[in-house]
Amino acid sequence: MASQTVDTDNKEGMIFHFRGSIKSLPGKLMAKLVEFAKKAKRLGREDPRRIIHSFKVGLAIALVSLFYYFEPLYKGFGISAMWAVLTVVVVFEFSVGGTLSRGLNRGLATFLASALGFGAHHLASLPGEKGEPILLGLFVFLLAAAVSFLRFFPEMKARYDYGLMIFILTFSLISVSAYHDDEVMRIAYERVITILIGIFTALFVCIFICPVWAGDDLHSLVANNIDKLANFFEAFVPLYLKISQEGEPEMTFLEGYKCVLNSKQTEESLANFAGWEPGHGKFRFRHPWKKYLKIGSLTRDCAYRIESLNGYLILNTETQIPEEIRGKMQDACINMSSEAVKALKELAFSIKTMTKPCSADSHITKSKIAAKNLKSLLSTSLCKETEISEVMQAITVVSLLVDVVACIEKIAESVQELASFAKFKSEKPKQAPLRTSSKISEPKHVITIHQPSCLPE
Repeated sequence: MASQTVDTDNKEGMIFHFRGSIKSLPGKLMAKLVEFAKKAKRLGREDPRRIIHSFKVGLAIALVSLFYYFEPLYKGFGISAMWAVLTVVVVFEFSVGGTLSRGLNRGLATFLASALGFGAHHLASLPGEKGEPILLGLFVFLLAAAVSFLRFFPEMKARYDYGLMIFILTFSLISVSAYHDDEVMRIAYERVITILIGIFTALFVCIFICPVWAGDDLHSLVANNIDKLANFFEAFVPLYLKISQEGEPEMTFLEGYKCVLNSKQTEESLANFAGWEPGHGKFRFRHPWKKYLKIGSLTRDCAYRIESLNGYLILNTETQIPEEIRGKMQDACINMSSEAVKALKELAFSIKTMTKPCSADSHITKSKIAAKNLKSLLSTSLCKETEISEVMQAITVVSLLVDVVACIEKIAESVQELASFAKFKSEKPKQAPLRTSSKISEPKHVITIHQPSCLPE
């Protein structure tokens, strides 16, 4: 009797729980929809080009779908028209370079694999029906194995991996299909034509309707990453030495460098796609995109050292530096960081405007001198007057600052190298207006005298 009562209570509890779940279901669905709408809105605000890209993909697919809607086109290609739709789906990328990369890879791979597939079928048919399947299997094995091995080469994988995969697929399909299908030539011809139509449709829409250039994105990304390092330096020294400022530095400046640490994959992908793009805007054909990867790598090296500095900034809130040490470090640290910030800002501006950096080297030299003075200050006077344990943290931070300055110098050398290869314009230094006498029409030399002249008349 007691067990029956327990079972009844369990069933009633389950029914009550089920009813509660059903009643709360609309509210949960509405909450999920609201959350999804907020995410979609945030994605659109972060980069409005994503919305435009979605419309472009829809337009390209709608255009190639006309093969099914118009009877004359459908009669000409039949069921093979679906390859045009599939091609647009797999080829259309966010950037022009990505679409060109996948489109050219797919087109060339399809054409070459088709030609080789028919050649293999012809050679295999020469010995007769008994030897044909053996030779076809041998050709498929050798070519698939060889091309698969090519995909392990880093250069081939970076630029032609998709094309090599399509090559294996197309060659295998044609070689195997030709054994039993006498109309394989016509089918292959229709597929090649529809694939090419799909590629050209995707390229036309991608290039001529609000194009997104991977080269522009890479160019901006590298320059902005250098700017983020400068923003960190600008905020770090005052915070570390607890120097009062008119406005407190935003935490986004201190956290911005973390985006630089994870930018390697994005930079490599953009550089690969940019290499496929034709000349556009301020970028000529065969622009030295690989140089941006070198600058990006050095920028990340600098960001890793900055991450260590950020750790000491957090540690400094827990363990205070003696006031005497902080006072002696202040001037040298401020000079070093300000010159480093100026150098980084100018390097970023140089990349953005594609002009050669004029005074970055002088700022780096001044920063190195200030760093040297700071090291000598810590290694002599401070260590004599205080305990080593009290200045150990300060010595470590100064060593990291010196390493960062060395990294900035390497970044400057890479930017100069990029400016030379990309033929950046030379920025003309601004000159103050000169006063000239009205009697002298075309002076060959202008002499500025700051003190009254004592020359006899």
